[in-house]
Amino acid sequence: MKVILKADIKGVGKKDQVINASDGYARNYLFPKNLAVEANNENLSKLKAKQNSAKFQKDQEKQEAIKIAEKLSKITLKIEVKAGENGKIFGGVSSKEIAQELEKQYQIKIDKKKIELKETIKTIGTQTIQIKLFEGVTGKVTLNVQNGMC
Repeated sequence: MKVILKADIKGVGKKDQVINASDGYARNYLFPKNLAVEANNENLSKLKAKQNSAKFQKDQEKQEAIKIAEKLSKITLKIEVKAGENGKIFGGVSSKEIAQELEKQYQIKIDKKKIELKETIKTIGTQTIQIKLFEGVTGKVTLNVQNGMC
């Protein structure tokens, strides 16, 4: 019997997957526990509509991420920090500070976890920072760290 899973079941399949299950397993376990529905025409068309909707949503998010990436490529983000004479910063510039400055200066809200920094920036100067916006979409922003408080 073909069934559509409503939840992930270990060893059986993932949610929204169409599988072949034995009649007894489907009727005595999957259906009573509301883990699956029969794969008839109505349920298959609902599943297809749900998948198309999810694909459309994902495409919309990707297009939005591409627009943000284009905006970021034109931005030079300036952050003023306190630094010593040799150009070393007291503390450092973290991804959290970069995200806050992007929102404050350019009204672009980005999660700090998406900013790819190997470690906090501890020197004055210009650097290019990558921001992972979506699967396969990476934006680059130029960061100019300046000594502004000494």
